[in-house]
Amino acid sequence: MSEVREVEVAIIGAGTAGLTAMGMVRRHTKNFVLINGGSLGTTCARVGCMPSKALIQVAEDFHRRHLFERFGIGGMESLSIDVSEGMEHVRELRDTFVDRVISNSTDTLEEGQFIEGYAKFLAPTLLEVNGAQIRAHKVIIATGSRPVMPQAWLALRDKIMTTDEFFEQADFPPRMAVIGLGVIGLEIGQSLKRMSVEVTGFDQLKTIGGLQDPVASQVAIEIMSKEFPLYLGQAAQITQEGEQLRVTSGEHSVLVDKVLASLGRRPNVANLGLDNLGAPLDARGVPVYHPNTLQIADLPVFIAGDVTGDKAILHEAGHEARIAAYNALHDTVMAFKRKTPLAITFCDPNIAMVGKAWNELDQSRLAIGEMPLGPVGRALIMGKNKGILRVYGDKQTGKILGAVLMGPKGENLAHLLAWAIEQKLTVFNLLAMPYYHPVLEEALQAALYNLMSQVEIKPSLPVELQPL
Repeated sequence: MSEVREVEVAIIGAGTAGLTAMGMVRRHTKNFVLINGGSLGTTCARVGCMPSKALIQVAEDFHRRHLFERFGIGGMESLSIDVSEGMEHVRELRDTFVDRVISNSTDTLEEGQFIEGYAKFLAPTLLEVNGAQIRAHKVIIATGSRPVMPQAWLALRDKIMTTDEFFEQADFPPRMAVIGLGVIGLEIGQSLKRMSVEVTGFDQLKTIGGLQDPVASQVAIEIMSKEFPLYLGQAAQITQEGEQLRVTSGEHSVLVDKVLASLGRRPNVANLGLDNLGAPLDARGVPVYHPNTLQIADLPVFIAGDVTGDKAILHEAGHEARIAAYNALHDTVMAFKRKTPLAITFCDPNIAMVGKAWNELDQSRLAIGEMPLGPVGRALIMGKNKGILRVYGDKQTGKILGAVLMGPKGENLAHLLAWAIEQKLTVFNLLAMPYYHPVLEEALQAALYNLMSQVEIKPSLPVELQPL
C-alpha cells in the first residue's frame, strides 16, 4: 500500500451537495479532495430538474393549441409534433446545463483535488479510493441517490425505464404506463400524454403528487384524471404478454409497450463501508445524523443532499451542503435553522406545498383560507382557471403556518408564501401588502381574507389601512 495522503476535508460525491460544499471548502483551504464515482453533472442537470422542465415546456406549448379555437386562432388541426426532434431539443438543453456544471466546478480544480473513483470508509477519517488511502481531518458524504427498481422487474428491464434512461429515448411507443405518481411521475406522465402518447398512471397510494391535504388531493386527482386514467390505492404488477407488458392494479389492467418506473429514489450508500463508521444506521443503511448540524453521531463526518433520504430537492441539498461544509471547516459544530419547506411539482396546473404539511398541523388551532381558481379573472383569461389554494393559519394569532395549492404559476405563489412563513408573517401582514389587478395573486388575497375571517383576534383598523 502506498503512503497515506493527508487532507483537511474529503468530499465524497460531486452532485449538487458535493459541489456546493466544495465551493465553500476551497475558499478556506486548497488541501481538500473531491471524490466521485459515476457520471458528473449532478442529478438535477442530467436526469432531473432541468431536462424534465425542458420536456414539460415542449409538451405544454404543443398542448396550448387546444385553446386556439376559443381565442379565434385557426389552424390548430394542422399542427403536429415531431417527438424525436422534441427529445433532441431536450437533450441539447440538458447537455448545456451539464457542461455548465462541469466547466464551473470540477474543470476548475487543481491537480490532485479531484479523484474519479468510488470511496470506501476504512475508519471514520480513513478512506480508500482506487487502491490508495486518504486520511481526512473531516469528511462530507454527498453521494446522492438512484432510482428505485423492484427486483422482480429486472427481468423486464428492456421495457421498463427510469429517469436514468428516459431522456435518452429518441421516441416513445404508442402506449405507456407510469408507475408512481409523485413529482416525476406526474410531470413526465402528463408530458407524454400531451405529446400524443396513450398514458395510464398507477400508484399504490390513494393520493398523487405527495399531497396530504384531503381537499387539495381530491382536486388534484379530479384534474389530472381528465388528462389520463389514474388507478390508485393498490400496488401495480407487471407481466410480459407477447411483445407488450401487462400492468395490473387490483381489478384494473392495461397492455402497454413500455413502463416508466417512477417509484422514488434510494440513497447511494452501498459499498461505502459505512459500518466502519461505528455509528448507528437506519433501515436504509443511512447513518443517523443531526438535522441541524448534519453531523453523524459525534464523528468528524457530515452528510448532505439526496443521500440523507430526507428531502431530495436541489435547494435543500445546497442548504445542507453549506451547513455540512461550515461545520467541517470549524472546530466547534454549530446547529443551523432549516429553511421553510417548499416543494413544487411542475405539472399543469402546478402543485405546491409550503411550510407545515397537513399531518404536522395542530387541528385544534387551525384555520384554513380557501380559494378555488375557477372564478379568478387572470386565470380565466389564460385558460388555466383550474385548481385550488388553501392557506393554513393559527386561528388565535393569524400566523401563516403553511399552504397547499394546485394552480397556474403555482411556483410563484408558493415562493411568496414560503417567504412569508420564513419571515413569520401573519394573515394581517400579508393583507396589508399591495395587490394589483388582474393578477393571480388575487387568488391568494381572497384566500387570506377567508382565513382572516376565522382568526379570533382582529386588528382595530381595516388591514388595508396603515396609519402613518
